[in-house]
Amino acid sequence: MPIKINGHAHLLPYPEQVPQSIKDQEIFWIADDRSFMYQKDWSRPITDPSFFLDKKLEWMERNGIDHEVILTLSQLYGNGSSPEEATAICHFQNNFHAEVQAEHPKKFTCGFVIPLAYTDLAIREIDRCVNELGLKVLCIPTHYQNKDGQWISSADRALAPLYKYADELGLAVEIHPYDGPKFIKLPDMFWRYHLVWMCAQTADHYHFYTLLDFPRLYPNLRVCYAHGNQFGQVNVGRRSRAYTGRPDLFEEAVDPLKNIGAKNIFFDSIVHDVLSFDLLRKRSGTSQIIAGLDNPYPLGEMDCDDCYPGKVIDEAVEHHMITAEQKDQIWYENVVRWLGFDPTR
Repeated sequence: MPIKINGHAHLLPYPEQVPQSIKDQEIFWIADDRSFMYQKDWSRPITDPSFFLDKKLEWMERNGIDHEVILTLSQLYGNGSSPEEATAICHFQNNFHAEVQAEHPKKFTCGFVIPLAYTDLAIREIDRCVNELGLKVLCIPTHYQNKDGQWISSADRALAPLYKYADELGLAVEIHPYDGPKFIKLPDMFWRYHLVWMCAQTADHYHFYTLLDFPRLYPNLRVCYAHGNQFGQVNVGRRSRAYTGRPDLFEEAVDPLKNIGAKNIFFDSIVHDVLSFDLLRKRSGTSQIIAGLDNPYPLGEMDCDDCYPGKVIDEAVEHHMITAEQKDQIWYENVVRWLGFDPTR
């Protein structure tokens, strides 16, 4: 059977694994009955048992998933935190992931998070995670709150020292959106932040990452955009036209078309419909797509209703958009190229 690596998964700690200090500061905690996850003034239902390790392993076995890349929890990016809080948040998340990876190396490759607002602390945490904990996937939010309280894209020259160090280490990097309600001031209705603004945030990061020519500046970084960078695929023509029509607004930027199809930019497959998948593979190339399920979240491809893990990839084969061989590459070889190593061996 072909090997299947899911490049976009999430995992919650058991309630008792959350340090008391993290709970006391209302940074993050889990209900004892595993029904809800909490932060101060925020809660979310835990909608599937496979949010937790024991049931996740069963879910993977049941669905034929050989390995998963576990991304850091978006709730633990630490935006707006003090240096002390940001350090505690990162240590909690990263130590938990290191433990999971060490106990199940054939099943999980785990990501790590850094305090983007504090460059020295962030570089120190990269070093700790890579050289002490053995973590090799850096998870970065599309936007972060700097020390002045301003929200900016994480594709920014202010973070050049971080990107430079990560490039020297040859890391895989995951770009994932979150925290939109904190700087996009609209009523929170109909799940708009997950369904519209997360996609816009990812497109915004891609806009800056490619215009600032980061793929060339940091050639050893292999960046993967969550949710296929769905809006970014649609927006290429508009960005190119703007670059041509208003060159005065794009000083020190490169042509948006220059980095289309860059071999160190990947996109996961969780775009939810086959037409979006077709645009993604036409725009960026099948070789740059990795399997991503975004499980166990309800927007992920879960085994429920009319959905199942890998549905949109199967539909792409059925519609003759990709071959069966390319399907297998999306599930395995492409993920290995993004990671920079084969986690199943």
